[in-house]
Amino acid sequence: MVHVLPEPEFRLVRTDRNRDKITREEQQGLLRRRIGVVGLSVGSSAALTCAMEGVGGAFRLADFDRLGLSNLNRLRAGVHDIGVEKSVLCARRMYELDPYLDIEIFRRGITEDTIEDFFGDGPDGQGLDLLIEECDTPWVKVCARERARDRRIPVLMDTNDRGVLDVERFDLEPGRPLFHGRTGAVTAADVRDLDRDATLRLLLDIVDENMLSTAMTDALTRVGHTLSSWPQLASGVML
Repeated sequence: MVHVLPEPEFRLVRTDRNRDKITREEQQGLLRRRIGVVGLSVGSSAALTCAMEGVGGAFRLADFDRLGLSNLNRLRAGVHDIGVEKSVLCARRMYELDPYLDIEIFRRGITEDTIEDFFGDGPDGQGLDLLIEECDTPWVKVCARERARDRRIPVLMDTNDRGVLDVERFDLEPGRPLFHGRTGAVTAADVRDLDRDATLRLLLDIVDENMLSTAMTDALTRVGHTLSSWPQLASGVML
């Protein structure tokens, strides 16, 4: 059994070393935010960092996948965790940092049946304040942004290559085209049933092929042939 301080004192002490890069007033404001994270390979690092820094007091975590051996090149987990749902693993580690967090997990990931709940208002009447999108499925990428834009929620996406971070400020620019217009007027319906080649082409458009490293660009042409998927490194995830 572990005893911890009551919530106000616990958070006051736990975030003390944030001061004054983050002031007390700013910290209190950040802890009132709800953050959604879709995709918990790269996304788990983002979720844990937010929890560690006290950015967000409520989280929604979505991923349908379970931890596999090939995930251990970039996920903070061990062989004893293999087979456990990624959403559960991430929530456990976040609760270990702050047992007062409010965490909802979406074990089936984002689907037509779950997306409204993921973006909807909670019992407190508050929806998402920020979306961190780190999944590989084209339909989810597009549909999540459509919902985020409708609700004026900013979106962050790390490309896991060359430290490129993609920011879409739908809170400030609700008319902004998805993916900064790099994919044209694409809709979720357009990308529902893409094959592997079409998926790779879309992903290259999304991240802007000119921004990718040579190694990543070369690797993408071999996915499905000599590579099982696009490469992701622990150093890129941690960054």
